[in-house]
Amino acid sequence: MPEIPVWVVVGLGFGDEGKGLATDYLCREFPGALVVRFNGGPQAGHTVVAADGRRHVFSSFGAGTLRGCPTYWSRHCPVAPGPLLREYAALRELGVQPRLLLDGRCPVITHYDVLWNRVLETARGDARHGSCGQGFGATVERQETTPLRLYAQDLAFPEVYEHKLQQIRAHYRVRIQQETSFDFDRLDHDAEDLRFADYARQLAALRQQGAVELVREAEVLAPTAPWPALVFEGAQGVLLDQEFGLFPHVTRSFTTSRNALELLVRHRPGTAARLLYVSRAYHTRHGAGPLPQAEVSVPLIHHEQETNQYNDHQEHFRRAPLSVSLLNYALRCDAHFSASLEKYLLLTCLDQLPDGRIPAYVEGQPRPLTVPELGALLDEDLTGYVVSRGPCADDLPPLPTFAAR
Repeated sequence: MPEIPVWVVVGLGFGDEGKGLATDYLCREFPGALVVRFNGGPQAGHTVVAADGRRHVFSSFGAGTLRGCPTYWSRHCPVAPGPLLREYAALRELGVQPRLLLDGRCPVITHYDVLWNRVLETARGDARHGSCGQGFGATVERQETTPLRLYAQDLAFPEVYEHKLQQIRAHYRVRIQQETSFDFDRLDHDAEDLRFADYARQLAALRQQGAVELVREAEVLAPTAPWPALVFEGAQGVLLDQEFGLFPHVTRSFTTSRNALELLVRHRPGTAARLLYVSRAYHTRHGAGPLPQAEVSVPLIHHEQETNQYNDHQEHFRRAPLSVSLLNYALRCDAHFSASLEKYLLLTCLDQLPDGRIPAYVEGQPRPLTVPELGALLDEDLTGYVVSRGPCADDLPPLPTFAAR
């Protein structure tokens, strides 16, 4: 079989770098590409703005969906039935017919995982970890540390998921009563279980329509699969990685290229991937945790459509000058998995800078930079750079090496 183009999108910050733009960009270059979500879950918020003005924040579908690209939701990504169904309805209202290939081994986020996540984060008070309150980390912990595992394939079998849901309820009832002051029994859990069962029935209807398919990893990523290209869409950012991030303000996910490249080696050995790293022209962080130079103001223009807003779980969306040291740290972390690969950097949000210069810190000192000056300070040998001066991927130039090898 001829080798197909393979790209891996990785954010170099604390998330919110522009991975939706990057994925949409690659899908523009490769119509019909399969978008592979390989880490994180529905807590991602990947914004895509189409040339016709349509705008959508992707969480449970890949960011190539507006271009008709299917999504493979890999086993590394928990799935949340309710949010998935709501996003499906929103996409249909935009005139889009999504196609989701859902790995049968995807962990399922339940309302009990969400409850435990929010109760625990609230109980931490000023010591919050920065959770977005959607149950992602709680689900991963439950799947990895207890026998109470609920998978996407289970949702096709009511006798199975109803039994597992009761066990999960009992598990969290004990934990919440023992570890917090929250009254677990004051909520109507039977009603929520019925809602969950209705979600399972709605997903079954989408499977009958062909909009959602339960699949196996080996079939979707096989060398004989019909995809013209693979675009691995990362979530969150390297600085939140569970292995390399600043504990405890991390995610329960490998946010480097690790999962994507392991999937590629397992199913398409010998296929070379390219990396498209993504960073804003300044740092951001939504949620608790360190953000160097956060006390330094970053004046912005043209940012009225910022996706990230205040919420009760993550509170304020923070900004800071771009730390060249942290960029180099993120690149070095990812190099453990991608050392021999061709790499590019997509730098986003330059249209928001009043003077067009990057507000950066170099060796602890402020230094406004141009893009070439920033490139000269990066330790990684990058093949090229793409600069985004707007939210729409159709405004970006093509990369000269996008053709298949």
